[in-house]
Amino acid sequence: MITKRLVPLALAATLSLPALADEAAVRKSLESKLGRPLTSLTRTPYLGLYEAYADGQIFYTDEKVSVIIAGALIDGKSMKNITDERLQKLTAIKFSDLPLALAVKQVRGDGKRVVATFEDPNCGYCKKLAKDLAKLDNVTIYTFLYPILSPDSLEKSNRIWCAADKAKAWNDWMVDGKAPGGKGDCDTTAVKKTIEIGRKLAITGTPTIFFADGERVPGAIPLAKIEEKLAQTATR
Repeated sequence: MITKRLVPLALAATLSLPALADEAAVRKSLESKLGRPLTSLTRTPYLGLYEAYADGQIFYTDEKVSVIIAGALIDGKSMKNITDERLQKLTAIKFSDLPLALAVKQVRGDGKRVVATFEDPNCGYCKKLAKDLAKLDNVTIYTFLYPILSPDSLEKSNRIWCAADKAKAWNDWMVDGKAPGGKGDCDTTAVKKTIEIGRKLAITGTPTIFFADGERVPGAIPLAKIEEKLAQTATR
C-alpha cells in the first residue's frame, strides 16, 4: 500500500520539475536583462505569459524571454485592466506596519477614519491633495515628509518637522502658501528614516496615499474618491 501511494506522488513531483526549471530560467534571464532582482514571478492565464514584479512595476514576458512588455494587460472578455488589479494587490501593505510616529499627525473630529500619505513639500499635486484633505472631518491623517524632488524639499521638510506645531506648519505651507520658518536644526532623524522607508516601499512619486486596508494609491485622487474609500475601510 505504501508503494502504491508513493508512485503517484513521485510521478507528480517529476512532472512538476520542468515547470519549476522553466520558471527559474525565466527569472534568471529576466533579472539579467532588467538589471534588478524580481520580487515575484508568476505565470498568467494569458498567452502563456509570465508576470514579473520588480520595484513597483509589472512586466510581462514569454518563456524564452524573447519579449519584455511594460504596459497594461487588458482582459478581452471583461475588459478589466488586469495589470492595475494586480498592482493594487502587489503594492498593498499592512497599515499597522507603517511607523506612524515618524509622520505629521492631524486628528479631526472623532479621528476614527485613517489615511497616510507620503508627500514632498514642493509637490504641486501634494498641495492640491492637502487642500482636499483639509475639507475632511472625523479623520486622522498621517503625513510622512518625503523630500525627493529637490534639495530645497529636504530643507522645507526639516523646518516643518522642527516646528512647534508640525501640522500647522505643514498646512500653512501646503494650503496657505506660508513658507515654514525656523532653521530646521532639531533632530530630523524622522525625515531621514521616512526617505529610507519610502525607498523600501518603492515609492517613486508623490503624493502616495495608503488607506486603512493597506491599499496604495499613487498620485492625487478626487476628494469624492477619498471619501468613498474612507467609508469603505471604516466599516471593516
